[in-house]
Amino acid sequence: MSDQIQFIVEKLNQEPFRKNYNLITFDSLESMQLLQLLSDVLGEIDPKHAVDIREELPEQTAKRMLSLLGILKYKPPGSVSDLSAFFQGLVTGSKPVIHPVLHWLLQRTNELKKRAYLARFLVKLEVPAEFLQDDTVADINKQYEELMEAFKNLHKECEQLKTSGLSTAEIRRDISAMEEEKDQLVKRVERLKKRVETVQNHQRMLEIARQLRLEKEREESLAQQKQEQKNQLFHAEQRLQRAQLQLKEMHHAVVDSKPESLMKKLEEEINFNSYLVTEKIPRELESKKNSSYFLQKVVAEPAMSQSDLNVLEIKINEVNAQMNQLIEKRMMKYEPIDSKFSMYRQQASIISRKKEAKAEELQAAKEEMNSTERQMLQKTSQAQELEGSEVLKGDEFKHYVNKLRSKNTFYKKKRLEIAEITAEYGILQRTEELLKQRHEAIQQQLQAIEDKKGISGYSYTQEELERVSAVKSEMDELKGRTLDNMSEMVKKLNTMVAEKKASLAPVIKELRQLRQKCQELTQECDEKKIQYDSCAAGLESNRSTLEQEVKGLLEECVQEESNYRYINCMKRTLEIQLQRAKEEMKAYVSPDPQERRKAIREQYTRMILEQENLGKKLREKQKVVRESHGPNMKQIKMWQDFEQLMECKRECFLKQQNQTTIGQVIQEGGKDRLVL
Repeated sequence: MSDQIQFIVEKLNQEPFRKNYNLITFDSLESMQLLQLLSDVLGEIDPKHAVDIREELPEQTAKRMLSLLGILKYKPPGSVSDLSAFFQGLVTGSKPVIHPVLHWLLQRTNELKKRAYLARFLVKLEVPAEFLQDDTVADINKQYEELMEAFKNLHKECEQLKTSGLSTAEIRRDISAMEEEKDQLVKRVERLKKRVETVQNHQRMLEIARQLRLEKEREESLAQQKQEQKNQLFHAEQRLQRAQLQLKEMHHAVVDSKPESLMKKLEEEINFNSYLVTEKIPRELESKKNSSYFLQKVVAEPAMSQSDLNVLEIKINEVNAQMNQLIEKRMMKYEPIDSKFSMYRQQASIISRKKEAKAEELQAAKEEMNSTERQMLQKTSQAQELEGSEVLKGDEFKHYVNKLRSKNTFYKKKRLEIAEITAEYGILQRTEELLKQRHEAIQQQLQAIEDKKGISGYSYTQEELERVSAVKSEMDELKGRTLDNMSEMVKKLNTMVAEKKASLAPVIKELRQLRQKCQELTQECDEKKIQYDSCAAGLESNRSTLEQEVKGLLEECVQEESNYRYINCMKRTLEIQLQRAKEEMKAYVSPDPQERRKAIREQYTRMILEQENLGKKLREKQKVVRESHGPNMKQIKMWQDFEQLMECKRECFLKQQNQTTIGQVIQEGGKDRLVL
């Protein structure tokens, strides 16, 4: 505990708090001072909470702090039963409650600042379901959720950029490198301009080059527009395919449906919707109203301590005991008569609960069916984009799968049969070859014997006669079988026709009655539909008028708000100008010379005098320069002539020196020749 208090004191003595506490002064703080200190720490985390607790009620202070601690995900020490003690300690400023909170907040101040900043934009406002039935409220709530998601994405990108390693030094180096490149490019452009200036018609060539660049940019923009239009055309074709698919499915549904099934489906929907409107939704609305009423009542009551809660629990137990006694007395008094009613009541309550459960299941099933239908439409569109053929669904798909399975089994079976037949075919082929060889040998032997006996060709004639007789017997047998089959088929058809007539007779009678009933129901349905259309048209006209009125009022409200803001801004600017004028007047009229020097008029007059003095000095300097310009120019000309004269003397001296050296060389050469 001492380490915790020491840590809190060290953090409070640092920036940005600078409280100058020690352990004794911090421990001697009163409850109000501790609460104010906690409020200051919370105000450092979230500036909205930087308030003076003396200006608000203790319950409001505790509620405000609890809301922020809940947003910051602070978990009080202890179990759930200790929450009331924590709330009470937060209201009274208890040290065992405040010290852990301060220690937790000061440990992670930067992290909590970030969380509080994000909570301003990411804590979602819960809108009741009955308000979301309004289209305007629903649209605004949807826009609110979209903006929240956009803020999340932007914050993630910002954090990634912060942690991506880009420092200011690197950015400055990049900027300096880019400036150097810019200078090089400017110099290069200047060099190119100088080169181009010598070329004939360079202005026209530059204009043509500029036009060429513009046309290239235009070509790129047109290509981009073309690509965008292609994408739009592709999306439009996809939407058209989806719409055609939906239309085709609706046509199939209308073709396959019957009046009886449609009427039955409509009756089920009407019953379900009437149950929702008359029983379920009013009951839920009443329960929500009761719960909100009780919650408002609880919120309006002052904060309760543990003793108050104990008293309420005792009262609740007493009331429950009295209720049990009264129920026992009533059961003892009215048991023989009321037993049946209690049984019926139980059955009715069970049935109502089952009905509610089934209604909820039906609602969930409808929602699931709608979602699966949407997924099915997406999948069908994707499949059409990939395959380009119609996608099977429902029973057709099941039938197709079963057909594929049967074909697969049939294929495997036939494949095995083909393998057996090929194996048997190989054996039979080999057997046939052997038998042919034996037959040829036997035929050769038989022909040799017939040649010996003098009856050649006898065996061939005998085989032909046997073959013809066998064919004739087969044809006779086939004719007999076909006649028997035809007679049996005729008998079966006659019996089947008689059975069908006998079975269809009652069905035809029922069909006539049902047709008459269907006509009556269709007539009644048409009348109800006409009534519904007239009522819907009236409600739609009323709704359109109300929407127009609301739109006009909203526009008027927006206009008034903009006028109000504009007037406020003008008022603030005028107030600022008036305040500046008052300050200027006060400084100008003030007897204090220091204050008078601060006035803008004095400053401007002083600056004007300084500029005038500077102008006088510059004019005097200009006059001196003009007067001394002629003599100075003459002196410069004399100095230039003097330099030229000295340069000529130097050159003459150098030439004379060179000539003397050449004469000495010539004289020395002549002396050498004389010596030789």
